[in-house]
Amino acid sequence: MSVHVTPHLNFRGEAREALEFYRSVFGGELAVTTYGEMGSTDPAEAGLVVWGQVAAPNGFRVMAYDAPAARPWSRGEDPFFVSVRGTGAEELAGLWAGLAEGGTVVQPFGPSAWAAAYGMVRDRFGITWVLDVLG
Repeated sequence: MSVHVTPHLNFRGEAREALEFYRSVFGGELAVTTYGEMGSTDPAEAGLVVWGQVAAPNGFRVMAYDAPAARPWSRGEDPFFVSVRGTGAEELAGLWAGLAEGGTVVQPFGPSAWAAAYGMVRDRFGITWVLDVLG
């Protein structure tokens, strides 16, 4: 049996933009279903994402949705990190640079005491990403 963990990110009206951004960084296929497609009768929420996903051939996967107005939601401050681990420093450095566009560097990507390369960045949507090279 295999278990795979996929981060599910919650937004308020930014899910589609965030998913498109993550697709531009990691590649892969974007799938989006809106509240309207699921039968919502609220015109203000019809175009919002009820479920979305980016899945890339290299194994990257993230899901997201827009919390409806009736549900309390707050972006919060570092409620979680999304960890991306790989075996190639060059590939991860490129991903880190993409995520850093419009974001805030928490820890520059480079060698660390515990990994061949490590970096932390908060992207323009407030999501904190940790990237490191295995081994």
